[in-house]
Amino acid sequence: MFKDEENKKQKGKGNTMEIIIETPKGSRCKYILEEATGHIKLKKSMPLGFSFPFDFGMIPGTLAEDGDPVDVLLLMEEAVYPGVFVDVRIIGGLKADQQKTRKNRNDRIIAVEPTCPVYGHLQSVNDLSPAMMKQIENFFVSYNQVQGKTFTSLGWADADEARQLIADAVVKQI
Repeated sequence: MFKDEENKKQKGKGNTMEIIIETPKGSRCKYILEEATGHIKLKKSMPLGFSFPFDFGMIPGTLAEDGDPVDVLLLMEEAVYPGVFVDVRIIGGLKADQQKTRKNRNDRIIAVEPTCPVYGHLQSVNDLSPAMMKQIENFFVSYNQVQGKTFTSLGWADADEARQLIADAVVKQI
């Protein structure tokens, strides 16, 4: 998961880490990586009028409260194919509760690909415009609402807090 042994020791404090893209920007389908087989699987078609505004993926070797790996939204101008590993810089996260039958904490980590000419310079979610932050939040609220789920924003995490959320979700390898 982490780029080097020192980053592993720092439990998410490192500058870059590897994520896996599951759903590309612009997709009207939600894909997931089945870690046991390594296969990308179609999870569902998006409701009419919905598509992913950015690449969506996960952090391998983590387990969030909802039972899935930690989610990552990758800010990048081009779509990345499902299953591709990307070295990213964590810039923050959207803290959230999600509920269908029971409430789970289901944060969304926000990352950039450091060489991206459009977003690579960003160091913090606070570098995003308030309008873009609201649009990201609204996407998740609306996307969950049409599925009969409630998505409640608990505010934004800075990069350090987001890295700590990741570190807390790292699955211990035996």
